[in-house]
Amino acid sequence: MQNNVHVVVVDDHSDIRELVRQYLEQQGYRVSAAESGAALRRIIERHPIDLILLDVMMPGEDGLSVCRHIRATTNVPIIFLTAMAEDTDRIIGLELGADDYLVKPFNFRELLARIRAVLRRSGNLAGPAPLSKPRKVRVGGWQVDIGRQEISGEDGVGIPLSTAEFRLLKVFIDRPGLVLSREQLLDLTVGRVSDIFDRSIDNQVSRLRKKIEPNPKNPSIIRTHWGGGYSLAVEVTIE
Repeated sequence: MQNNVHVVVVDDHSDIRELVRQYLEQQGYRVSAAESGAALRRIIERHPIDLILLDVMMPGEDGLSVCRHIRATTNVPIIFLTAMAEDTDRIIGLELGADDYLVKPFNFRELLARIRAVLRRSGNLAGPAPLSKPRKVRVGGWQVDIGRQEISGEDGVGIPLSTAEFRLLKVFIDRPGLVLSREQLLDLTVGRVSDIFDRSIDNQVSRLRKKIEPNPKNPSIIRTHWGGGYSLAVEVTIE
């Protein structure tokens, strides 16, 4: 039930915090407000948190730094509220571990839809998002530690992946052999709909291939289906 879901709004502008708090409370959510990263950490220490709405451009400790700190200790979902419209800025936030972003000024109905989508993907409908339990799987010649978000080759040498790259790999691991369209991959990784000019998934697949494919120019692990999307073309086994 929504009244069991605790959302924290973190923004240094009191009017924005209050408007978002009032709207979400009207929708049945429990809402706390914080003016800074320090205030957010005090709330986290005292109460279970289900989702954080985090402003990027805050004085002192900005939202990116706060996100980095949170991701070091928990997987609680984070949605960035940002005035930055540049794709590069948004991609940095997603790679740090944010689950979604919304550009200010935003429509409150869209904010509500993003919150519901992120909570649905995380399975976090009535409680805090715990750290993933360690689980290792083998994907082709790679060993993947889901809990630690690490991969290593047959020689045991680890390969660093960004949060966005690992999230994409995890989507494929959970759906081996299934052809996933760009729209589906974008929704499953960041919870937003693509437009005809959106090629962010293609770029992420390309970066991931460079790290895990024996020959990125002739990929054998992540296969391209022209006009259809991508699929994981190797077997996934739980170790």
